Amino acid sequence: MPQQKQAVVTFKAEESLLEALRGMPNRSAFIRTAILAALDNLCPLCLGTGILTPDQKTHWEVFAEDHQVRECHTCHEWHLVCSHSAGEDRHDR
Repeated sequence: MPQQKQAVVTFKAEESLLEALRGMPNRSAFIRTAILAALDNLCPLCLGTGILTPDQKTHWEVFAEDHQVRECHTCHEWHLVCSHSAGEDRHDR
């Protein structure tokens, strides 16, 4: 299988982060893994910005008419609940 073409990416970092990375045997692999993990956990609406555009907010308001954000009684994480579902708890699976 041919190897994918790689590119160099740079970013600014505080001294404390640089110090923490200095002891890593393979900083590049660690950073790649951390970035991929972070991308797997992005908000599907704001894509990690924390801000909705005015049009996204309008869509959210329509969606929110039949959905609520609730705290899970088991793990205490916040999650979406549809008012049209039986409210199945993922912890009961």
